Amino acid sequence: MSYLQKPSYYTISLIVVLLLPITILGVTFLLPFSAYLPNPLVTAAAVAASGCGGKEADVPVGVVAQAGVVADDDGGRPEISILVGVHTMAKKHSRRHLIRMAYALQQTPALRAAARVDVRFALCARPMPPEHRAFVALEARSYGDVLLFDCDERPDQGKTYDYFASLPAMLAGPGGHPYDYVMKVDDDTYLRMDALVETLRRAPREDMYYGVGLPFHDRKSPPFMLGMGYVLSWDLVEWIAGSDMVKAQAIGAEDVTTGKWLNMGNKAKNRVNIYPRMYDYKGANPQDFLDDTVGVHQLKQDLRWAHTLEHFNVTLPQQSS
Repeated sequence: MSYLQKPSYYTISLIVVLLLPITILGVTFLLPFSAYLPNPLVTAAAVAASGCGGKEADVPVGVVAQAGVVADDDGGRPEISILVGVHTMAKKHSRRHLIRMAYALQQTPALRAAARVDVRFALCARPMPPEHRAFVALEARSYGDVLLFDCDERPDQGKTYDYFASLPAMLAGPGGHPYDYVMKVDDDTYLRMDALVETLRRAPREDMYYGVGLPFHDRKSPPFMLGMGYVLSWDLVEWIAGSDMVKAQAIGAEDVTTGKWLNMGNKAKNRVNIYPRMYDYKGANPQDFLDDTVGVHQLKQDLRWAHTLEHFNVTLPQQSS
């Protein structure tokens, strides 16, 4: 009997049945990631230069590639550009992967036409045990979305200052400022990107400070924005980078401290308080979420992430056209 005989109809059908789920998975899962990383900021060289590939040492700021705003395929340019820096820790590998999926699925054609939203993970280089250095380097090579800073990963030790102050040098390049806005957000906050963009499109582009202000009902000039997530216009990021006063006041509770810098420097004349559209998680019931939500905070457990993603229909199968 020949082993090269024509395959039977049953064999062909079996192959099709086995390959179809893999094909569907690839289309529905991998394509969103291609939109999520159209212009990765950090290459593997950045992680190597920052000490992730070798022994722990004094760590320079990472090397950054392609920082400028990139035109769309049709030759146009999104109306606004936003860098979303998710502040996290090296050991939280699984949390970062969850966040990548949640934000990649939001990079729809409609969102990309309105804004360029780059999501990056902000990590301190110290302390970083060998296993985390290896895994972070692997993430950087795989996804290109890791920003490594020369700072200590300890509470209220100046990470937010290092984040904002380092960005102008990291993102320096031709073509003017690389982003209109820079956001700092916690890794236990889920953002709805379309709502974020909708509110920022109506906000001033300069001297602007955006978030959930305290007191909540102070719409004009809240002293500071809560640390769950807040936005600065690019000119304020540049001011932080060049201010000796801010550098001297870098240590402290990061959200209060950021407001203190701006108040002492007589900056952020334009303050946008989006309360109550960003709020702490309350429960899994529909009434616990707002229809116009920008962000949900305190998602420290996976079950809370599951409740939030399900409520906003993120987990529903993609409808076929």
